[in-house]
Amino acid sequence: MRLEALLSNIDYTLVGGSIDKEVTSVENDSRKITEGTLFFCIKGANFDGHKFAAQAVLNGACALIVEDDVDINDDISEPAGDDTKVSSLKNAAVIKVASTRYAMGVISAAFYGNPADKLTVVGITGTKGKTTTTYMIKSMLEKAGHKTGLIGTIEVINGENVTPAKNTTPESIVIQRYLKEMVDNGLDSVVMEVSSQGLMLDRVAGISFDYGIFTNLSEDHIGPNEHKSFEEYLSWKAKLFTLCKTGIFNIDDDYVEDIMKNHTCDVVTFGMKDGADYQAKNLELYEKDGELGIKYDLDGKYQEKVIVSLPGEFSVHNSLSAIAVAKEMGVPMENILEILTDIHVKGRVEMIPISDSFTLMIDYAHNAMSLNSILTTIKAYNPKRLVSLFGCGGNRSKTRRFEMGEVSGNMADLTIITSDNPRDEEPQAIIDDIKTGIDKTTGDYVEIIDRKEAIRYAIMNAREGDVIILAGKGHEDYQEIKGKKYHMDERELIKEVLEEEDVSKICGYNNRYFTRGN
Repeated sequence: MRLEALLSNIDYTLVGGSIDKEVTSVENDSRKITEGTLFFCIKGANFDGHKFAAQAVLNGACALIVEDDVDINDDISEPAGDDTKVSSLKNAAVIKVASTRYAMGVISAAFYGNPADKLTVVGITGTKGKTTTTYMIKSMLEKAGHKTGLIGTIEVINGENVTPAKNTTPESIVIQRYLKEMVDNGLDSVVMEVSSQGLMLDRVAGISFDYGIFTNLSEDHIGPNEHKSFEEYLSWKAKLFTLCKTGIFNIDDDYVEDIMKNHTCDVVTFGMKDGADYQAKNLELYEKDGELGIKYDLDGKYQEKVIVSLPGEFSVHNSLSAIAVAKEMGVPMENILEILTDIHVKGRVEMIPISDSFTLMIDYAHNAMSLNSILTTIKAYNPKRLVSLFGCGGNRSKTRRFEMGEVSGNMADLTIITSDNPRDEEPQAIIDDIKTGIDKTTGDYVEIIDRKEAIRYAIMNAREGDVIILAGKGHEDYQEIKGKKYHMDERELIKEVLEEEDVSKICGYNNRYFTRGN
């Protein structure tokens, strides 16, 4: 594609060279450059692509996008067989812009044929609920015949392949490539998780969202490598609603007015407050054969009885936002209701129904806030015992361990302390830190370093009416030890325990989960 055409939608200054060039690829990783590549000099927390400008040209880059000055007289050389390969920035077009990250999104979109314009794009932002909501919406759209892709925390689904995710919202150059693959694979829609980091770093530049969803907001991602303050965090979340055509807002959230303050989109609302376009009324918790869920009456634009096979009030909000998007896109209500009665999301209050007498679930809760949230949610179902199994990651703040230990000790009837991703630390040392927090409480606990053995203990000692939460790993299928990732999936560990034990000794055993092919 011609460089001049790629630059048509951005403001720039040509510092050196000519824009009369053919671009064969776009990259922000100097190691992936081939002849004819346009290279983006991105400034990150630990690197600066401007330092690789000359090397990029030596490797074959025909153009550089920069935001800082680079010396166009800078030469670089390296051995090339019996000769020496020499290159100068004079050999490339050097294009200066205000933000290389923003330019990367817009230019990458143009390079891949503006694929977002050929899809219905749904973006979801908020502190919690993004992952579950994306899967709800994807399932509803597919039930109605839409061919739908997904970009999120767990994985990327492009219509042909499923790729484990590295970031909730990938770099713009990667997103645009994914979107192009979706178009090529015949998809018509995509549901995306849109993180505050993704918005701040212009990872979604070049995308016009058809729908944006605000789930909720609470203090998170505040720190030196993320957001300086809660106010900054909120402001980046709000940016999505200047990029979408229709915004779908949770009006129950304390910060919804701040999020909506500068919106430029049409507004649709959901929540439990009167006046919501999609309102939930008459909430009712239910438990059946070890599975927990919630029922409510839908009011507002539509009147229906809704059953969600996930527990807690947050499942009401997640389902309401999914219903709103699906209905705005014309999905029949019967398709929506059918999906909600049997929705399962890997690692998000994921029920593993091996017993009619107790509840076993896997959840990604991996800090004090998320652990407190899931334990509070489950306590509302009045379990005979609430059992919390978790560990903490190594090479991370000890404060998190103290806090999680204290939360579990205060809320759970029994805590099973085990290993998570110990990384370079000794698992026992991490467990000892967790015990420091639990010891501030009167909560009972046991410690079992090996996670499989901890799960075995939880299952074999379960009692009627228990709810057991395996917290922290969620969708992850590995354990990181001494710099290496080893395969470990809690679903497989549960299956192995069931195969190794006399299942007649398991309280209320009824292995519905694994017999249905999960």
